[in-house]
Amino acid sequence: MNDINSESTSTKVQPASGPLAGVKVIEMGTLIAGPFGGRLLAEFGADVIKIEVPEKGDPIRNWRILHDNGTSLWWYVQSRNKRCITLDCGDPEGLDVLKRLLKEADVLIENFRPGTLDKWGLTPQVLQEINPRLVVSRISGFGQTGPYSKRAGFGAIGESMGGIRYLTGYPNMAPTRVGISLGDSVAALYSVIGILMALYHRDCNGGGGQEIDVALYEAVFSLMESMVPEYDKKGIVRERTGSILPGIAPSNVYPTSDGKYAVIAANGDAIVQRLLTVMGRPDLIDDDRFRNNAARVRHMEFIDALITGWTETRTLAECLQQLNDNGIPAGPIYSIADIFDDPQYLARDMILDVPHPEFGTLKVPGIVPKLSKTPGKIAWLGPKLGEHNVEVLRDAGVSEEQIARMAERGIL
Repeated sequence: MNDINSESTSTKVQPASGPLAGVKVIEMGTLIAGPFGGRLLAEFGADVIKIEVPEKGDPIRNWRILHDNGTSLWWYVQSRNKRCITLDCGDPEGLDVLKRLLKEADVLIENFRPGTLDKWGLTPQVLQEINPRLVVSRISGFGQTGPYSKRAGFGAIGESMGGIRYLTGYPNMAPTRVGISLGDSVAALYSVIGILMALYHRDCNGGGGQEIDVALYEAVFSLMESMVPEYDKKGIVRERTGSILPGIAPSNVYPTSDGKYAVIAANGDAIVQRLLTVMGRPDLIDDDRFRNNAARVRHMEFIDALITGWTETRTLAECLQQLNDNGIPAGPIYSIADIFDDPQYLARDMILDVPHPEFGTLKVPGIVPKLSKTPGKIAWLGPKLGEHNVEVLRDAGVSEEQIARMAERGIL
């Protein structure tokens, strides 16, 4: 594995480097969507201050597999490079500190149910008064407006109502799900895209702050390709199709002789000709069934059976060797164990060893995307609950006496 060089394992200050150096972000949210967006910004130099509930913290600290110290291994990835503080924003004194932080911030990310900040008196108008340059990214199940806006909405509901769950699985079987929180992650990506566009508008086009409204179901719905016009003009409802890609052929999963599967995406006219040659069937190159994609889709079952007959006589390694050597897109289906050993992942620093002051190092996923001049970095892993309370509040001008009083009152 590749080691990541860090000047220090301390989580004292965010390094002033990266394309987002100088951008201060306040992250108010829990679990996945908001915190994932904050993580992406922190990886590229933004000073992300994550606010958690005193004593409890973000529930993701205790989700899935825990380290021996009782903290989720996921936490260390999701909150890397962030400065974490605890603050009771429902208390007047805590709210006053939050306003101080927002006054100096560039961005606020929140993924509460719509209206939550309003209950604390932080309406859009008040936020504008506190900081006219503030970019506010709001992530919620159904957005800030509309008849469903006040509903609770996790990623699973966004995936269901956004259309992807209906398509996932096999015909005549119940819809299934992807084994990750896809809806939350896609919403986080849109949040970050919106933040970067809003910052550009503010700083390069002379605009002020603005709000970004990201709905989980809309983020998923945006991935639905051609389904809207197809339904509008042709009344077509795309259904579950298992491992094939509807309307594209050949593109499927094919069994090999060693009990594995090769994913082959030969959905291009020239690629199909190369595939037929590799399979020893150049006689079919001029066959009308292979002439173009429309013809191949009509004869998909025949073509998939033909390819399966070839892959079943070879191991996965043999199949991939021949296919890749001839410019035919193909690959294996990886588990995380396969990923750990893959030379491409290692060559591109996608599995990194990051030092931690308590337990040596932890392997974590690398950074995406790769920037040639201002790459992202991992300075530290997810901090302890309230680790940066004193540091952040001092930076905000809070006195030592007030910090001590707030800690005694349980506001921190």
